[in-house]
Amino acid sequence: MSLRGYVKLARPFTLLAPFFGFACFALVAAGSPVGGRLALDGALIVKILLGAAAAAVLNMASNSVNQIFDREIDAINKPERPLVTGEVSRRGAWIACVVFYLAAIGLSLLVNMRFFYIVLVTSFVTYAYSGPPFRTKRNGFLANLTMALPRGGLLVIAGWSAVKPIGYAEPWYIAAVFFLFILGASTTKDFADMKGDEAHGCRTLPIIFGVRRAAWIIAPFFVLPFLGLFPGILLGVLQGNTTPLLILAGLLSLYGAFIAYLILRRPEEMATESNHVSWKHMYLLMVLAQVGFAVSYQLG
Repeated sequence: MSLRGYVKLARPFTLLAPFFGFACFALVAAGSPVGGRLALDGALIVKILLGAAAAAVLNMASNSVNQIFDREIDAINKPERPLVTGEVSRRGAWIACVVFYLAAIGLSLLVNMRFFYIVLVTSFVTYAYSGPPFRTKRNGFLANLTMALPRGGLLVIAGWSAVKPIGYAEPWYIAAVFFLFILGASTTKDFADMKGDEAHGCRTLPIIFGVRRAAWIIAPFFVLPFLGLFPGILLGVLQGNTTPLLILAGLLSLYGAFIAYLILRRPEEMATESNHVSWKHMYLLMVLAQVGFAVSYQLG
């Protein structure tokens, strides 16, 4: 089994969002006046980096368990995946998967117990998405829910938990915004995978409703969650620097509307292009939102 195969199993590009997302939401917590602003000293920076590493490694575990149980689907949709090509054996993938999960849990213990419990919950959710007896990806609605929970809502709470207690309204409001965004946006990857998913009983939204209707269903999720930032800012729930937050909310709403336009303009293209331009913009939008929140709160 090749090292290159295990790198492909981990899918390094997908690790950027959880790593930087965790770090950004930890910076949000540090900059929030709720519970007192915190200086970014050496100890706090180390804690944030350990947590970010745990988030990235946990994503490696999620990628691995998904490929283990999706080998037959990947043979149709993504034949370059390492379990399909034979670069990694199923046994080797299982060993890597367990090591990744244990490493993420171990790193979380170096941060604090709040984060440790969140990692445990997230580990269960990521397994439930792909693995039996749950395999929520077979149902389009449950699939989106179990994608949005760890990659949207829990990532925000995890980053905040590394720095402060989570018993405030502010982190949960931000988590709800990102949860709703990923709830719809996660479907963008399903359009090009319809052939393999349908052949193996995974009823994603494009399969249930058809390409065009599914596109109309998910389009609002690129805009409405970010419009929801405005009442949070005006009501004082979000306590970062008001001007940058308002600018960020406007930019994210406009960018989301542009992505929705790309999706609705010719939705049939999403079913034929493995990396439709909307998916790339969705990823960039998420990174912009994460970094924008960190900057807005660190400005004070």
